[in-house]
Amino acid sequence: MSGSQSDIVIVGAVRTPFGKYGGSLKDIDYYDLGAIPMRELLKRVNIGPDMVGQVFWGVGDTSACKDPFTPVAARQSLIKAGLPHETPSISFDMACVSAMHAVKLAAMTIKLGEIDVAIAGGATSFSQEPIIARGLRFQGFRLGDVRLEDPLFALGYKDFNPVAVDSDNVAAEHGIGRQEQDEWALRSHVNYGNAWKAGRFKEEIMPLSLPQEKGEPKVLDMDEQYRSDTSLERLSRLKTVYGTRAITAGNAPGMNDGATAILLTTRDKALELGLQPLARVVAQVSIAINASRLPEGPGYAMQKVLKLADLSIDDIAVLEINEAFACVPLVSTKLMAGDDSAKLKQLRDRTNINGSAIAIGHPNTASGARIIMDLMYELRRRGGGYALGAICGGLAQADATIIKAE
Repeated sequence: MSGSQSDIVIVGAVRTPFGKYGGSLKDIDYYDLGAIPMRELLKRVNIGPDMVGQVFWGVGDTSACKDPFTPVAARQSLIKAGLPHETPSISFDMACVSAMHAVKLAAMTIKLGEIDVAIAGGATSFSQEPIIARGLRFQGFRLGDVRLEDPLFALGYKDFNPVAVDSDNVAAEHGIGRQEQDEWALRSHVNYGNAWKAGRFKEEIMPLSLPQEKGEPKVLDMDEQYRSDTSLERLSRLKTVYGTRAITAGNAPGMNDGATAILLTTRDKALELGLQPLARVVAQVSIAINASRLPEGPGYAMQKVLKLADLSIDDIAVLEINEAFACVPLVSTKLMAGDDSAKLKQLRDRTNINGSAIAIGHPNTASGARIIMDLMYELRRRGGGYALGAICGGLAQADATIIKAE
């Protein structure tokens, strides 16, 4: 791979299979879940744990941790993964944007010259989410009913609309209705199924051996969210959620469990360590827009990152826009294409070609790194080129990343 010796390159990337809510990964401790891809990553690239200068880790809801108050999840996971206690780390929350932003933070820190090698990624366990009892501490509670709260119900932010409601409103403004969203959801499952049969996920997904109460361990090597029997007819029968016009459990992602990890360094350091650069990080951006406009975020972030990289959308071989809802890639591609229907079709034909969160699953603070690694491995199968990934989250923040494999 040609280029500057100071280029930031990816030399390894791996993830767990993504489990469905209450599925195969539901009993894995949150810190252990994060340690799984960290450990596997170092094993695959065959470097010593002491070579990692820092870990950047997306962590959304710390209540899933057994130490919910300042759990330093990255640190606990990296120690469990066998990295030295002297390895610094950061656990941070940008909701669904987190793991892609972790890659950005790692690249920035390497560019500053503080470290040479970094792990970036994140973990989420919706299944470990506890039920909350608020307000008991100072109320002298002695007798009566206790009100419990489920943080996963009407998922979003208490002082704002549920994210599904805002996304539904924006989709309607752009003329994107229920059928178009169901069709995109079906496409996600079809594309994932085709990619799976073609073996396209073997490089990124590490099979997990899961002990069972009886019998042999279960080997999970496929994302549990995928439904091979999905059809447009079945999707059309699902009820909408939270009073929306078009958003259902079928055209939205699941609440999933999983973890991702990417190893980054400079091209020069990769050569010194005898590692093959798999892709170069070309450009990354972060944006924020009006909190109610979530589905537009990736579109605006993509426009900004293309400008930063001095590229056009025609230079991009493949794209992924995370399916926070089906309407997100539909709205964002429409923003990118403007009123040009032919350009819109061409753009969508190159987008989410292996499926995305609706079929793969969306452990939200892990998904951004998954997008980068999936695009990277796809480029390498194609023999090189540019790829662009974008993801929204956290009251309409968004990140976008361009990578190049040669």
